[in-house]
Amino acid sequence: MQAATARHVSYLRRAAGITCRLAAHAAHVTTGSSLARAVRPIPITLVTVGKGSSKGAELMSEEWADKLKRYASLTQTQIKPNPKNAKETAVAVQHEGERVLKALQPSDHVVLLDERGRDLSSEDLAKLLAQASDQSWPSVVFCIGGPFGHAPAVRARGNDTIRLSKMVLNHQVAKVVLLEQLYRAWTILRGEPYHH
Repeated sequence: MQAATARHVSYLRRAAGITCRLAAHAAHVTTGSSLARAVRPIPITLVTVGKGSSKGAELMSEEWADKLKRYASLTQTQIKPNPKNAKETAVAVQHEGERVLKALQPSDHVVLLDERGRDLSSEDLAKLLAQASDQSWPSVVFCIGGPFGHAPAVRARGNDTIRLSKMVLNHQVAKVVLLEQLYRAWTILRGEPYHH
C-alpha cells in the first residue's frame, strides 16, 4: 500500500512539474515570442574591419559565437584597417572596401552596420533571419566597418543598413553586441526562454 501511495505521489509531482513547465512555456510564447516558428538555418558571416581585439572582447565574442553556432553556421573574417598604409583617410577606406568586397560572394545578402542605419529591435532581427530562411538566401553577411566607416563601394553592395545604437561603437564592442543579438534572435525564433 505504501509503495502504491509513494508511486502516486511521485506521479503527481511529475505531472505538476510538467504542467508548470508547459504553462511557463505557453506564457512565454504568447507574451514574449510570438515569432517562434520553424526556420531553416542560414549561414552567417561576420566581416569586421579592425585590429586584433583585446583579450576581454575576444573572450566575450567567442562566448556568443559558440552559443550562436548551436543554431547556424558562423564564419568570421577580419580585415586589417588601412591595409596599404595610405596617408589619406578616403584612400585607406577605399582599400579596406576592396578587401571587404573580396570577402563577399555575389549571392550574399549583405547587412551593413552603421550608426546611420535603420533601428532594429531584437524581434526585428529575428524577423530578418526568418526572412532569410523564407526567401532562401544562401547566406547573410554582417559587415562592421573600420574607424572611418564603410567605403562607398561597400555601401553600394549592401542590401540593408542597420545600427546597433545611435552612438558610434568601437568595432570590438559592436561585434560582441551583434553576436549576442544574433543569438537572441535565434532564441526568439525557437521560442526559448532567453529573451523576455
